[in-house]
Amino acid sequence: MATTPPKPATWTYAEAFVHEDDVLSAARARAEEVGVAPIGSGGGAALRFLASVLEARAVVEIGTGTGVSGVWLLRGMRSDGVLTTVDIEAEHQRLAREAYTEAGVAPQRVRTIAGAALDVLPRLTDGHYDLVFADGDKVEYGAYLKEALRLLRPGGVVVFDNALWHDRVADPAQRDEETVAIRELGRQVSEHEQLVELLLPVGDGLLVAKKEWVPE
Repeated sequence: MATTPPKPATWTYAEAFVHEDDVLSAARARAEEVGVAPIGSGGGAALRFLASVLEARAVVEIGTGTGVSGVWLLRGMRSDGVLTTVDIEAEHQRLAREAYTEAGVAPQRVRTIAGAALDVLPRLTDGHYDLVFADGDKVEYGAYLKEALRLLRPGGVVVFDNALWHDRVADPAQRDEETVAIRELGRQVSEHEQLVELLLPVGDGLLVAKKEWVPE
């Protein structure tokens, strides 16, 4: 029997199932002020869940924004976990640090690096990270995947936001550069022998993949 898509009310209920507090609401308000589109509440809850299941101690975030996704991640990570977050906009990272402070996160638990992701990521340690979350330049998603595979430990997870890209990815008539890049990312992930993939219809789509252990 074919499944039917959820009704709008059901979708809204699911997205808001995990409540956001005043810290996240304030971070969202700052995002709106500076023109940043943060991850939705459903996607944020998924990030927290993944970080918690992995008992993540080391996480890389590509695209700091104003700290919405970072707060979600930090709340799922181990209490001694460190989030390394990269963004080309130093001002956005300043606003994100406000969110981390309001969330009661110790300063030593967040390492903010201002710069282009593809300049910064190669300087990070191979096989050191439990989770990599990408919400940066969609055209660079394929390059982020390559870096993530290097950065992740076996058993680690990579997550890409906007994997459905405003309903454009599923429409073959849409051929703009960003849509094509995200569609190609999905193909690369699904065909990669070392990855176990999942596409979650949360928010604007989360593409999740686990880096499998390789027998020695």
